Amino acid sequence: MALNVPGLIATIVFYLLVLGIGIWASIKSKRDESRVQANHADMALLGNRDISLIMGIFTTTATWVGGTFIIGTAETVYDPNLGLIWAVMPLAASVAFITGGFFFAEPMRDRKYVTMMDPFQIKYGNTLSGLLSVAPLMSEIIWVTSTLISLGVTMSVILDLSYAVCIWISAAVAITYTLLGGLYSVAYTDVIQLTLIFVTSWLCVPFLLTSPTSVDITTTSFNHTFQSPWVGSLPADKAWRWIDIFLLLSIGDLGFQDFHQRTLSASSSTTAKLRCYAAAFLIPTFGIPPVIIGAVAASTDWNQTSYGSPPPFERGQTGLILPLSLQYLTPPYISVIGIGAVAAAVMSSTDSALLSAASIFSSNIYSKILRTKVSSAKWVKILLS
Repeated sequence: MALNVPGLIATIVFYLLVLGIGIWASIKSKRDESRVQANHADMALLGNRDISLIMGIFTTTATWVGGTFIIGTAETVYDPNLGLIWAVMPLAASVAFITGGFFFAEPMRDRKYVTMMDPFQIKYGNTLSGLLSVAPLMSEIIWVTSTLISLGVTMSVILDLSYAVCIWISAAVAITYTLLGGLYSVAYTDVIQLTLIFVTSWLCVPFLLTSPTSVDITTTSFNHTFQSPWVGSLPADKAWRWIDIFLLLSIGDLGFQDFHQRTLSASSSTTAKLRCYAAAFLIPTFGIPPVIIGAVAASTDWNQTSYGSPPPFERGQTGLILPLSLQYLTPPYISVIGIGAVAAAVMSSTDSALLSAASIFSSNIYSKILRTKVSSAKWVKILLS
């Protein structure tokens, strides 16, 4: 397969757009900081706790609608051993935000914490809370790598670019605007990213549903004579496993700084709760396109496509089902649009995880244990500028 030049150009344009918005937001944040004489730590990590409700809803939703959300949902629905019943991430995310908005948003915003580890610091002291901070710090770092891998997989399949090159370029763009502007850059870029995710992912759906190599997904939902009944099943002996996964992806999500960073940056505790409830409503709507992609892929006779036989599952390429579906079941220009959806989703989660990791390290480890005599304004400036 030759290099997809139109796709490469579209990707470069998208990256330049995101980078440009991020740089503009960083300039704006520095002007606002000088104008209101804001604390540099609050400005960099929490947007001076003045992120508007609308922008807060965008950035809160975009944080969870990442590459693993889109690609993982499509993969789960397509997998004949799993299916839609096991694609719990959209619903679990909604439960996480409803729970977080009800129990955590108001008290943590009212106490003006900087990170989710601050209550532990007050209760147990700097040293123990610093040690406890290592676990969420590592989880954020791992989250960054997983989101970038999902983008690298998609771009390498559709653009025929090196897997490593795709990851390095994406990481460089996200790191640049995040370090320049902190939460301001992340929030502003999340607006354009979430918009692109919604528009581009839904644009792909009609072409997938009308693919001549696929049958009606409603006829294959429970049809065990077909290669993959995409609704799936939940045997009694696997119910506890399902519950464990659901709790991990719902209540477990409250252990990520990404969530608390969004509520702590709100202009008030009421706004913090409202953005949680709004995100809980919006997130499942972004899970519908990847569900459809997985269902269409499970209802496709891959031998009739240029992909050939055997199908992706038998080749061990279930994790590539989203880019493969875009590549072989839609026109070339639609597959390019699909890249935009995945790239936007990945960037929206990557920048959030980067900022969250920086917040925990700088606030709960660096300034409280390693450099206790350095002022908050100075250590944030050192780490984020």
